Amino acid sequence: MAEPHPELIAPLQRMGLLDAQHSVTFTPLTGGVSSLIVRVDTPTQSFCLKRALPQLKVAALWEAPVKRNRDEVAWLRFAAQHLPQAVPKLLGEDETDCVFAMAYLAPEQHPVWKQQLRDGVVNVHTAEQVAHCLATWHGASAHNAALALAFDHDADFIAIRLDPYFNATALRHPDCAQALHGLVQQTLAHKHVLVHGDVSPKNILVGPQGPVFLDAECAWYGDPAFDVAFVLNHLLLKCLWQPAHHADYLASFDALSHTYLSAVHWEDPKALEARTCALLAGMLLARVDGKSPVEYITTDTQRDTVRRFAIQFLKHPALQLQTLRQHWTP
Repeated sequence: MAEPHPELIAPLQRMGLLDAQHSVTFTPLTGGVSSLIVRVDTPTQSFCLKRALPQLKVAALWEAPVKRNRDEVAWLRFAAQHLPQAVPKLLGEDETDCVFAMAYLAPEQHPVWKQQLRDGVVNVHTAEQVAHCLATWHGASAHNAALALAFDHDADFIAIRLDPYFNATALRHPDCAQALHGLVQQTLAHKHVLVHGDVSPKNILVGPQGPVFLDAECAWYGDPAFDVAFVLNHLLLKCLWQPAHHADYLASFDALSHTYLSAVHWEDPKALEARTCALLAGMLLARVDGKSPVEYITTDTQRDTVRRFAIQFLKHPALQLQTLRQHWTP
């Protein structure tokens, strides 16, 4: 249903996407908790408009800097240089109001990966393609001093990711606090590549030419293990959501981890894998007891299953992802 958004008229006009004499319709799009996202229909075109919110739409208080819109635009520009088919085309940016416009990708041709996984459409090739995209972007940005400076966003990444995930979870689990705080320090200590920061199936469309990545507002120059652990975490949790497809999710886990690690050339793949294992355990616990719990983990039995597994590997970290995968029997 269309909604009025008079505050978006001026940014559209500044970007040259709306003439003063033309009408415009705004239709809200479902998506994340951190931004206003609408489809814009003018007499000449349709596209998507995104504006960062200063407070995220979650139960716990979670504030984040709205300048992350500019960070997302910068990531989109970098990503398009290397895999233009894997990101939506950028149409304009208005820094005054932290708004940007990008191509609208119709869901009929670009279903959301999360919805496919929910419905049992689990294509291992999609997982391989996601891994290929991540490895391509990580490799292209590795040890790049200019990108490291442009995306030197430690404070923002702590506010948006590390604090709500690990520090907040440590308050709920004092017995794991040392390990969780250690994940924060570990992640901040490894500045290797440009990180997307929110590689979730809800932020990936499955298009005719492969996956299309959205929502890079957490973009930061840092540890590639964060991106890998983030997406693998979702594949494990889906086993609790739709148990009938447990084996398919794990097959995707295997395909994604193998494809990605096989492409790592900027550092020792074993070291990166070990960091990924530690982060994965922390992220599992964070998605039931952090500031952004997974909405489909709804019962105490499910939450306790995740807690037991995550705490075990937080206290006794694994070095290989297959160790975690083989012990994951929810």
